[in-house]
Amino acid sequence: MAKLPRTAQLDKDIKKGIAWSVHAFTTFGIVAGFLALVAVLKNDAFTAFIWLGVALFVDGVDGSLARKARVTEYTPNFDGASLDLVIDYFTYVAVPALMIYWFNMVPLDFYFAGSTWSLVAAVLIMAVSCYTFANVGMKSSDYYFVGFPAIWNVVVLYFYLLDTGPITNFVTVVLLSILTFIPVKFVHPLRVTHWRSWTIPMTVLWAAMTLSLIISKKFPENDGIVETIEVWLFGLSSLYFATISLWRTFILGDKGEDEDEAEESKAEPQSHA
Repeated sequence: MAKLPRTAQLDKDIKKGIAWSVHAFTTFGIVAGFLALVAVLKNDAFTAFIWLGVALFVDGVDGSLARKARVTEYTPNFDGASLDLVIDYFTYVAVPALMIYWFNMVPLDFYFAGSTWSLVAAVLIMAVSCYTFANVGMKSSDYYFVGFPAIWNVVVLYFYLLDTGPITNFVTVVLLSILTFIPVKFVHPLRVTHWRSWTIPMTVLWAAMTLSLIISKKFPENDGIVETIEVWLFGLSSLYFATISLWRTFILGDKGEDEDEAEESKAEPQSHA
């Protein structure tokens, strides 16, 4: 009988250790973000996007790991949601905003010097994203993001891969900044249950094509029919995410909230992803 409390305590300590290891895994996202920042300062966009991709992967899976490890139960004095928000603001907002300024992605040559407009775009991104991360209604009860979810790392990625022009880039930044305050729904590819059997494979496809296109941009000798196929698959997966988000916003509407009303009480503290 004397061994029973010790065994129970050992089991609890192991689970507590697992919970802390999940927090450590989450924290690696800020390391990846910092390495992306260093790459930007070295004018190495390729490496910056690779590290931002690592940070995106960490952020994509750490929530599931945290729920499985029951971190709120075994590390009650440590707020994993707050940790996630701090890291996400750095990797989703601060580093991409710097990339827009540092790589001068909005060099509009009127009224001010070209680099000034890149600075304006970067400052706008930093400012409006504060609302996103402070918004307690960041997610709907069925886990769609409400308003543009400050995924500026993905936006800058599109600028980079598609070689969009300065006017397109600036208009996109302004429009997405406005959408931050409008309750348009954006799909969370890992948490939303609608069409999940399609969404998960599309997410994997998008990630694979993104990595392949980044490599192709670094090593252009890989151009050809393969890259054309990759571009089309990248566009197809992107269109899928846009379509399901529009469907949730304009067709399903408030019905999505009604369907998940019973589960709303189970929702954890809001985090970005």
